[in-house]
Amino acid sequence: MRNEFRIADIALAPEGHRRMEWAWEYMPVLKLIAEKEAAGQPLAGVVVGTCLHLEAKTACLLKVLHQLGATVVTAGSNPLSTQDPICAALVEDGVHVFSRRGMSAEEYSDNIREMLKWDPQVIIDDGGDVVSMVIEERRDLIKNIMGGCEETTTGIKRLRAMAAEGVLPFPMLAVNDAQSKHLFDNRYGTGQSVWDAILRTTNLIVAGKNVVVAGYGWCGKGTAKRAAGLGARVIVVEVDPHKALEALMDGFEVMDMNAAAKLGDVFVSVTGNTKVIRREHFEKMKDGVLLANAGHFDVEVYVPDLKEMAAEVRRSRDNIDTYVMPDGRRLHLLGEGRLVNLAAGDGHPVEIMDLSFAMQLLSALYISSHKLEPGLYNVPEELDRRIAELKLESLGITIEKLTPEQEEYMASWRE
Repeated sequence: MRNEFRIADIALAPEGHRRMEWAWEYMPVLKLIAEKEAAGQPLAGVVVGTCLHLEAKTACLLKVLHQLGATVVTAGSNPLSTQDPICAALVEDGVHVFSRRGMSAEEYSDNIREMLKWDPQVIIDDGGDVVSMVIEERRDLIKNIMGGCEETTTGIKRLRAMAAEGVLPFPMLAVNDAQSKHLFDNRYGTGQSVWDAILRTTNLIVAGKNVVVAGYGWCGKGTAKRAAGLGARVIVVEVDPHKALEALMDGFEVMDMNAAAKLGDVFVSVTGNTKVIRREHFEKMKDGVLLANAGHFDVEVYVPDLKEMAAEVRRSRDNIDTYVMPDGRRLHLLGEGRLVNLAAGDGHPVEIMDLSFAMQLLSALYISSHKLEPGLYNVPEELDRRIAELKLESLGITIEKLTPEQEEYMASWRE
């Protein structure tokens, strides 16, 4: 038997609608696609199953999917990123929601199971947990799944591993690899929202502090750049020699975590890997450091080591747990080591998620109308380009076009 929804409190819906209305005002690309596609009802009869961060911007995507004809069923992709008023408002708008803020790990998995009871044909995943559960627990659903899309670096890493092992059973589009996603969402979205969350949560200054950024991919680049803009001295920790050299040439100090651990005032992990900041590093840290993770899973700042080492743990402020070491040093962990910009903030800026969710919407439409073999695919270039074109259109910006002569010249090998 399947349930219609499972949320904290339907009475919270008015506040959810208020938040969604604000976000929708600043999402012109998603709005343009909805206006262009609504008449054709391209998703009529399609069940779209999603596992996403359930906040106002995500709600706008889910509402558009519903408006285009889909039956939309969603689970929350992070216990601390779910906003209960948003869940309630979505239920009132006809979306089947299974999530609440603060749910346990068991509830989290059960909510994905509830979503899968609706037999989705298109999947929009965030971190790869839905695809993993289908493979491990619900292989009976595979025959009806047309495919889906994945928006995160971590999720695509997992999908690549599945494809390499030959176990990915349907086509998935790598939204995170699209230019309209990673160039803006990862760099500018993560860069701003990480510091929005840290500043709001701590009420502390960044200027003059040593900020250690672990990982110099697109998310790390944005996080480091914004820290520098706030007046921090930035130290980058990297395992890739090219990225380390890039960070150095961008003006940042580069060293390993053992050296950085002694110097940092604020640590932000953005790697997608596990145990990036661990016991040997906690042992070297100064009193009062801030520990934050901006990677998808709560494994980068290794909390089990903190718990084992601490003589005392106390809640210092909302979303800040202080681990007091036997020698009296205090290490402050933000958002339980979960994705800090959503666990302790509102996530990426609205205009950034307008691009990312528009990319996911076009990907869902593409998957529902094209028959592809199982595997991991890049988002078609024409869809990626369309997102940028629509954003420029919404801003009233006209760009240059190649003349026929220029196109011919660029296509030729002759002088």
